[in-house]
Amino acid sequence: MIPLNQRLKKVSQYIKGDYLADIGSDHAYLPIYAIENQLATKAIAGEVIKGPFEASKRSVAEHVLGKVIDVRLGDGLSVLDDINEVTAVTICGMGGPLIAKILNEGQSKLTNSPRLILQSNVQSSAIRKLLPNLHYTIVAEEIFEEKGHIYEIIVADYSEQPVSMNEQELKFGPYLLVEKNAIFYKKWQHELESLYKIKHNLNETQHAERLIEINGEINLINEVL
Repeated sequence: MIPLNQRLKKVSQYIKGDYLADIGSDHAYLPIYAIENQLATKAIAGEVIKGPFEASKRSVAEHVLGKVIDVRLGDGLSVLDDINEVTAVTICGMGGPLIAKILNEGQSKLTNSPRLILQSNVQSSAIRKLLPNLHYTIVAEEIFEEKGHIYEIIVADYSEQPVSMNEQELKFGPYLLVEKNAIFYKKWQHELESLYKIKHNLNETQHAERLIEINGEINLINEVL
């Protein structure tokens, strides 16, 4: 059985259906784990760079799963067929804007309305802003810390009438706002301190617009904390 870190184990808990597509698969660890733990019966491991693509192929071969895990080379969701039966898409270990870009550019490949399980390292708001445009509604979120890094998971399902979010929900997460666990407070307290430092170093005349923007962010975080 393949060992998996806490981050990807948390992601694996949200896999839906029996056909997983993992985009940016990092040695195909998540697809291998999903198959070995009966979370899926088949999977696609997508890689955009040749080196990681070869590493994923080796991992799949070592676990003798070549018949059920298809390692594909391509950019984002381009590794999926135009008509496909994928039931869950995972995109992990990237910034929110890059995940949003992958989804936006590849939205034509979401033909089977798969569940989206998105684990971002920073700027998750970019994902939340995009999801309603794709007819997706957030159904679960997690924020947690591993080895000194704070991560967020956003889980979204297809919806004919996606739920709209207000400014606070887009920035902080509708579910995370309700829970407000210790890691949530830690993350946003750190963000607040960083913004105060930036503000302190800006000149009121030269950086007037940026100061307005930063003050708005500070006020938003203070309202929540």
